[in-house]
Amino acid sequence: MGSRHGQPLARSSSGGSFALPGPCLCAARAGPIGLHRWLGCQPGSIQRAFREKVKVTAGRGRARFQVWSELCIATVIKHTCKKRVVEITRNMTLGTLEHASELLQVSSGGAVLNTAFIERFNGTVRERLANLTRRCRHAAGRLETLEAGMYLIGCTYNFCWPHHELSKPHHAGQACTPAMASGLADHVWRVRDLLEYRLVPAPWVEPRRRGRPRTRLLPDPTQPKRPRGRPRIRPLPDVSVFKRPRGRPRKAALAPTTS
Repeated sequence: MGSRHGQPLARSSSGGSFALPGPCLCAARAGPIGLHRWLGCQPGSIQRAFREKVKVTAGRGRARFQVWSELCIATVIKHTCKKRVVEITRNMTLGTLEHASELLQVSSGGAVLNTAFIERFNGTVRERLANLTRRCRHAAGRLETLEAGMYLIGCTYNFCWPHHELSKPHHAGQACTPAMASGLADHVWRVRDLLEYRLVPAPWVEPRRRGRPRTRLLPDPTQPKRPRGRPRIRPLPDVSVFKRPRGRPRKAALAPTTS
């Protein structure tokens, strides 16, 4: 998915989009790919998002999660004094600075690492999604509602809304969306086209059964079930026969009640 102009892109191999507090550069299989912002994301969360299963040993055994070797994570720290930025420190959390500079040049994302583009996208998402505004009365009751809203805003931002910077004459020269600039679309989509777009479902894989394999065959549902418990020694009493009262017999008759 595309982001704002000049911002390096990254996403997981499953197609999900994520957000970072600073720039994240990722040379994917076909080159740098776009990234969305996710509030409160830390380097550990980024590494858990951009990893895949790798079978190290042959035979049975669990596959190991391995972080992408092309992934670069940079942290930008701004030092302020009297509400003014006096110094900017750029550190590489994962990867090398040379690799990150190469990705910047390939994606035309500027000369140095900065957070301007991703912060601008964060402001756009907060503006268009009421659940993320500060001190709002539209708090999401469930996490699924917030995730659905984030995906809707991200997809419409990339496919349906022309980008102001990309539409300038020195770039595309016409209405252009981030998806068109990334080569994922050739025209501006409508919201209806996006909602009605159909994806081929993934092939169904039978889940693996846990526990020991079954040794006995399943019972035939057409056959009557064998009664459980001990077999009955005495037969059931006849309902038509009068039952003998239990307890001691009464010696005196009950006195009549008077109203």
